[in-house]
Amino acid sequence: MQPPVLDAPVSPLRQRLIDDMNMRRFSRQTQRNYLRDIGRLATSSGGHQTRRPPTTCAGSRSSSRTTVFPCRR
Repeated sequence: MQPPVLDAPVSPLRQRLIDDMNMRRFSRQTQRNYLRDIGRLATSSGGHQTRRPPTTCAGSRSSSRTTVFPCRR
């Protein structure tokens, strides 16, 4: 059975999840449920699926809204 053709573009992260579930032989119903539940989680947490907080290395100038991580060298 072929997956349904969607009109909307699929994000790379969503496509990776779908590919991983196919590789693990999840049923179509399980895949549908996972994708639905992840969408609900993203909506209920107030975040947007493609938005990431700005990041910077420790030691560089950063604002109070920036998440700081140690630089890898």
